[in-house]
Amino acid sequence: MKSLLTFALLFCATSLMAHEGEDHGAPPPLPPQTLAPRASAVTEAFEVVAVLDGKTLLIYLDHFATNAPIGNARVEVEGAGLKGFLRANGVGTYLLNIAKAIPPGKHPLTITIDAADTTDLLIATLEIPQPPAEIAPPPWWKSGFLWGAIALLLFGTIWLARRSFRRQGI
Repeated sequence: MKSLLTFALLFCATSLMAHEGEDHGAPPPLPPQTLAPRASAVTEAFEVVAVLDGKTLLIYLDHFATNAPIGNARVEVEGAGLKGFLRANGVGTYLLNIAKAIPPGKHPLTITIDAADTTDLLIATLEIPQPPAEIAPPPWWKSGFLWGAIALLLFGTIWLARRSFRRQGI
């Protein structure tokens, strides 16, 4: 009986030892760093950054030379299925609510700005990335739970056999 137990313990211990030269596949991909899709454009008078946040297009508008935000401007956007005037949302920020989602891809935007005595037309490209693909779970045979359950079953069987042999006086 002792030789059976010794063999089982040695077998399990050697199978658990680390070894090299085995490829365990590619490392898992890093989680995506998600930034909201954005577009920017610059002219001699204005600087614009457009950010798509869900179903809201947010535009930051400032003077190119001074980087000072521009309030009380009339901002219109057209492209990517969008068309309309943006409403002011504080000094230098303008919002447009979107009825339907914009599909992934590159979408040209035409932004018209009328601020005080200056009117300008800016062209920007809003790039919306493809949604990340789902990562498949590892195959069932690579599950640590499976190998742990097998080891537990093996040790339980050996322990019960040893207990049974002790009761029988073998």
